[in-house]
Amino acid sequence: MVPPAGNPRAPGPDGDKTPPLVGTVLDARGLVKSFAKVRAVDGVDLTIGSGERVALLGPNGAGKTTTLLMLLGAVTPDAGTINLAGHDLPGGRSAAMSEVSFVAGYLPFPDRLRVREALSLFAGFYGFSRKAGDAAVAAGLERFGVGHLADRMCMELSSGQRTLVGIVKAVLPRPSLLVLDEPTASLDPDVAFRVRSGLLDVAANDGTALLVTSHNMLEVERLCERVVFLAGGRVVANGSPAQVADAFGHGDLEGVFLHLAGTVVAEDQLDELGTLPDEEVRS
Repeated sequence: MVPPAGNPRAPGPDGDKTPPLVGTVLDARGLVKSFAKVRAVDGVDLTIGSGERVALLGPNGAGKTTTLLMLLGAVTPDAGTINLAGHDLPGGRSAAMSEVSFVAGYLPFPDRLRVREALSLFAGFYGFSRKAGDAAVAAGLERFGVGHLADRMCMELSSGQRTLVGIVKAVLPRPSLLVLDEPTASLDPDVAFRVRSGLLDVAANDGTALLVTSHNMLEVERLCERVVFLAGGRVVANGSPAQVADAFGHGDLEGVFLHLAGTVVAEDQLDELGTLPDEEVRS
């Protein structure tokens, strides 16, 4: 979603930075949504504060996608209330969306532009002056360790590089909420590390809240300070990764996910699955 020109979070004409966000970014209460005779979401509550890093998790059919679409105003709930960045949905959706950015590895880029040109174009859409936009683009590329890609054609980017540049674009306007769909999917470990490091900096120093959806439980444990698990359209767990794993009697979030998905795997089996036998390591 491209916010309109004059985004209140964008720096001023001289690149002046606004203070980090403080307060509640998202407050959803009692969300309910049914399709025909199927209740996909049944009384979900979710609150996210500025700078907080939260994962919305659950197996297929848990209600994640429907919940996320309601939180972003794309689907109207049958019951419940949503306040996003100080705006009540659905009536205030346009204003709320100017405070939200979205990141996914599959989003396209203008292939015939260089990275710096593409990001400067988006900065203009976000309401930056030319001077402030150029400064924000340079700072964003440096923040995520991809300054060397500034003059590369977008069509030449690898999938990992495209993800990093996509995140730079998404955080240019300093959104209140950054929604990330599988932010480190299929990335090499070094690229995933840069993604995590940059996102941690965005949350800590800009006050941007992160809402992450992922099937990679290890990455969630590394990036998010709180996880919310859905099952059957309801919140079944809400706490730190360690608290949630402990509440379900597992050593990590993968065990919780498998438990909720109906896959019964003992902890010693999980350990074995996560380690190759010595003879395979040597081969």
